[in-house]
Amino acid sequence: MRLLRVTHAPYRTLRRLRTLSRPRLPRTRAGRRRTVQAAMLLCVLALLPATWTFTVSDNRLRTVESVPRAEVAVVFGAGLQGGEPGSYLVHRLDTAADLYRQGRVEVILVTGDNSRHDYDEPHAMSMYLTKRGVPHARIVSDFAGFDTWDSCVRAKKIFGVDRAVLVSQGFHIRRAVALCQAAGVQSYGVGVSGSRNATWYYSGVREIVAAGKASLDATFQPDPKFLGPKEPTVRRALTAER
Repeated sequence: MRLLRVTHAPYRTLRRLRTLSRPRLPRTRAGRRRTVQAAMLLCVLALLPATWTFTVSDNRLRTVESVPRAEVAVVFGAGLQGGEPGSYLVHRLDTAADLYRQGRVEVILVTGDNSRHDYDEPHAMSMYLTKRGVPHARIVSDFAGFDTWDSCVRAKKIFGVDRAVLVSQGFHIRRAVALCQAAGVQSYGVGVSGSRNATWYYSGVREIVAAGKASLDATFQPDPKFLGPKEPTVRRALTAER
């Protein structure tokens, strides 16, 4: 009777794979020091863009009561729920309505995503503001504000906004101010409060990554996804009856 030879090759292969997947730490003190230095350098480079947004916006954050008066407030989209503004966007719009009622701004520019027929952030934002007492003639909609940079550039190049009060959550407002400043819009930001839930903290962490893209946008200044011709709607809204 012929005996079958049992091979251990599969086990050897598995051991090799485990060895390959296990990171090898430097064995020398100098090697470990270089690894720590490299890790620290990466951390510093990752935080530089966020430091830039903090530096640019440091003296430009205000409250509704203390923000300098401007003709235009810019409200950035923050998502819809069932076709209506979500909770974060509601806080932004309520703050913009307060700015208008207190005479801090004269026109509200709502900017957001309308890339699909069944998703229209600016329209939902405009309808919400009118229900809160802001005259429809004093609201201007930007339907191609797909991200913060696009909104800032379009505010300047399409709608002719040179100075504005920006309205957004605290985790986003510094980046918005930095980008609009880079786009040529003299900006002051009003940070909106809200419930400190998981979404808030996630968005705060996400801002570290978003700041990297923002620094690239400010450096290279790409055109928005959609630019188009200039629109006189802001100038027209400024002359409309209250």
